[in-house]
Amino acid sequence: GVRVGVGVTGLRYLGLELDGRWNFRAHFAKLGPRLMATAGSLSRLLPNVGGPDQVARRLYMGVVRSMALYGAPVWCHALTRKNVAALRRPQRAIAVRAIRGYRTVSFEAACLLAGAPPWDLEAEALAADYRWRSDLRSRGEGRPGEGVVRARRLQSRRSVLEAWSRRLADPSAGLRTVEAVRPVLADWVGRDRGCLTFRLTQMLTGHGCFGRYLHKIAGREPTAQCHHCADRDEDDTAEHTLARCSGFDEQRAALVAVIGEDLSLPRVVATMLGSDASWKAMLDFCESTISQKEAAERERESSSLSAPIRR
Repeated sequence: GVRVGVGVTGLRYLGLELDGRWNFRAHFAKLGPRLMATAGSLSRLLPNVGGPDQVARRLYMGVVRSMALYGAPVWCHALTRKNVAALRRPQRAIAVRAIRGYRTVSFEAACLLAGAPPWDLEAEALAADYRWRSDLRSRGEGRPGEGVVRARRLQSRRSVLEAWSRRLADPSAGLRTVEAVRPVLADWVGRDRGCLTFRLTQMLTGHGCFGRYLHKIAGREPTAQCHHCADRDEDDTAEHTLARCSGFDEQRAALVAVIGEDLSLPRVVATMLGSDASWKAMLDFCESTISQKEAAERERESSSLSAPIRR
């Protein structure tokens, strides 16, 4: 049956918090914490190393997404900045776990690597689909055929990806990741192979075992210098590790033999999507180099001569 509950400021109807002005502030005020709680519970099942595979992580992400987008055609018109923020926070939380990333990875980078369009854009697409079906009924055209529905879904998906790509043209964070993946957005989201690992995600986001990150963001290193080569003029970054650090020349030679000389991240990502061999070559490079960097970091942390900040 229908459950209706009357509160002080509005009405609860079929799981939606309604109010006289239809601004859905109360709905999003309650939805946000509920989504964060669910995302938090699922996150405990999704460790960065090991744990469920990519398919299961997408499934868990879909659980939170379904909760978030329930009733979207009804509240879509009320997507104010504050209400959108209530959707972005839990989406970022579950996307970070889906990609095996550091908690500091931005919303833009996490959702992009997870292949998950912002939920506010998906809500608008669901509302448009609902209006389309309503228009068909109002014209007396009856239920659309399977082929028509499939074509409509593909059109909606394209519209979401196009809107997402336009938004990514001016990202507020995660610029390096966005610049690499945005040119191949449709291929990245629609790929049916190629998994993300903890160390590959570090290379794609720049958040991980790199001197600049450990110094400026994590506060675990006194400087941003690289401990694996003699170059003291360049910070240790993901780009430095991938393309220039002399400490990993051997691993880089193996990577170049498969994907070519251009090691700019946009080119690397495009090449990874082109073949299983290229994806595996990049995966092997990241596993080898970053595991060495992690071992060296642990050594520095345990040394009695290390700076206090490392301990």
